[in-house]
Amino acid sequence: MGANLERGSLLHKRYRIVDILGQGGMGSVYRAVDENLGVDVAVKENLFTTDEYARQFRLEAVILANLRHTNLPRVTDHFVIGEQGQYLIMDYIEGEDLRQRMERTGPISEEEAILVGAAMCDALQFLHTRKPSIIHRDLKPGNVRITPDGHIYLVDFGLAKLVKGSQETTTGARAMTPGYSPPEQYGTARTDPRTDVYSLGATLYAALTGVIPEDGLARAMDNVELTPLRKRNPKVSRKLASAIEKAMAVHPEDRFQSAEEFRQALLTSNIKTQRLEGEIFVEPLPEAPGSEEYGNLANEMPRKTANGPVPPPPSEPRKKVRGASWWIFFSFFLLAIISALLAILILWSPITKAFLGLLTTPTSMPTPVPATPTVKVSNTLPPPSPQGKTATPQPLSTVTRTPLPTFLPSITLTPTETLGPTPTFLGGGTSQIAFTSDRTGELQIFLMNTDGSDPQQVTSMNYGACQPAWSPDGARLVFISPCLKRQDQYPGAKLYIINTDGSGLTPLVSEEGGDFDPAWSPDGTRIAFTSLRGGSPQIYVLNLGDNSVARLTEASSDVRQPDWSSQPAWSPSGTQIVYTGHGPLTDALQIWVMSDAGQGQTFLVHRGSTLWDFLPGWSPDGRTIVFSETSGDQQLGWLMIFDYEHQTADVVHLRNQAYGTHSDFSPDGIWIVYESTDIENSHRFDYDLYRIKADGSGAIIRLNNDLSMEFDPAWRPTVTP
Repeated sequence: MGANLERGSLLHKRYRIVDILGQGGMGSVYRAVDENLGVDVAVKENLFTTDEYARQFRLEAVILANLRHTNLPRVTDHFVIGEQGQYLIMDYIEGEDLRQRMERTGPISEEEAILVGAAMCDALQFLHTRKPSIIHRDLKPGNVRITPDGHIYLVDFGLAKLVKGSQETTTGARAMTPGYSPPEQYGTARTDPRTDVYSLGATLYAALTGVIPEDGLARAMDNVELTPLRKRNPKVSRKLASAIEKAMAVHPEDRFQSAEEFRQALLTSNIKTQRLEGEIFVEPLPEAPGSEEYGNLANEMPRKTANGPVPPPPSEPRKKVRGASWWIFFSFFLLAIISALLAILILWSPITKAFLGLLTTPTSMPTPVPATPTVKVSNTLPPPSPQGKTATPQPLSTVTRTPLPTFLPSITLTPTETLGPTPTFLGGGTSQIAFTSDRTGELQIFLMNTDGSDPQQVTSMNYGACQPAWSPDGARLVFISPCLKRQDQYPGAKLYIINTDGSGLTPLVSEEGGDFDPAWSPDGTRIAFTSLRGGSPQIYVLNLGDNSVARLTEASSDVRQPDWSSQPAWSPSGTQIVYTGHGPLTDALQIWVMSDAGQGQTFLVHRGSTLWDFLPGWSPDGRTIVFSETSGDQQLGWLMIFDYEHQTADVVHLRNQAYGTHSDFSPDGIWIVYESTDIENSHRFDYDLYRIKADGSGAIIRLNNDLSMEFDPAWRPTVTP
């Protein structure tokens, strides 16, 4: 489903919608013109109708509407339109966030980090000293915005908390951002202003190193230690590193006790910022092409349906920091005076002229040099060969795992419905999700609990691994490698099987071209997959008993049949396969179904030439098929449900505004995990994983939220002891 408001429409008889800036699970964000005042505004839309989310939205409006600070956006209006939605009118802030800045340029300079940190401390001190006190609780690089004129803003108050004496009111459920959240935010103690101090310290740590710091809860449980900042960036001064590491102390009493204390420590760590006064600015880089507040979908549409994120533009040299510009001006002014005096002496006296000839010519002031971006370490083996020729996988003995403590945040929901045998236990046991992540610098396969906790690395393949699919007993995974980026076809890839502990790596039969999209049959004897071995993508089945391969689909001369096919998914009975077919007449992707032997290929879902349907998956009871739908070849679309049991029923959206792709049911059929991106707070398709009830009800739960990319989710089958 698209945005609720169309371009050109007039909202509340005042706000003319100009563009759609972002779409997320909770609603959309628009750029509009206030026709009463003639200024641009941002319109934040809330489409949830539950009492909890309505209360959260109203409280956010009340919080922001009463704030007036140079580093905070203003809310200028708030209203509700019947059952349509709630709307928040805010200052429109152009520019980029700190995460986008880091992605384009690498780590920021020390002076810039100090200025950003000091500006954020100003905003936090203002919030913390309100009556009642306000704690932001979600400070991270994505919530620090820098405008084209260098103004710094702290944004996104969706998780802010009002503290009234011993009581607290929260605008949303407790949420944690691994690496940026202190231990107490996981529920170990009450949060207070020192919580924001920790998160700001972690934000500056990441901005200076390009690496997310070790998670606060893991450090509190004595599982890991914080890597010293200077070990990751030796160019950072000891005083600044010490201040940031103190802000990130595990125990609140060991941190700076206020944002103002942290601000003073930051400013005094560098001689150029010790006397800094007044409003703080940084000199921004030229904006990336298409950069917009909250992200712009029009500039994020690569080919087909599952390509990786749009590559960022090349880095450009970092400009000088405006906060220290008076030093530079003063130096040039002093140099000009000295030069003038020397010129006068030279003109007045030949002796002086002769004497001055012995002096060393003053050197010009050095031009600030941008910090060297962090480069991800690649394998030392040669790069993958062209199609069909791949590298040997790296031995799995090199895999290192640092387990995090299993902890259930308060956002965990307990299902009451019973759609299958028994509800899936959330957070441990065999209830896990396999997925692909680039958190180690290259794409590898990980396991995590279904609340996003305890991530464990499974593979360590040269040139990456992705597309995990479970064996029916939940003991092994089939996957593909190489995998250098997220895409819809993988030329040169091969299939491998591995145990969940990283042992037993086994390559499967393959040929020139590329094999991908693996799917294990319910009886465990076969693996369906897509291959390029015949030229165009077609579906094959590997018999694990004798390693024989049978081709199920082929390009037909009948234009009513798909000319290529991919993304097979088995029915629970193992007698049918649903898949994606490309229709040559409409040039659109469609959902097809056939027998497990490739017979009876039948057109199942087609929504017209402008809507593409792909990545189908079967519910555990075989009654429903979930798939993704986009408008043409855009990248992120909507989750759709097809009633396979009653095929005359219309296709419906899983949920209003449920944007995502590549979904998978839990074994009990109650939950669905899928890929999506928080476009409201992102500027590129940096995918994370989300969980939602299969009937579309309840909250959308975000399972990971960091600078890494997570995709290809696969829910582990329930294992019977």
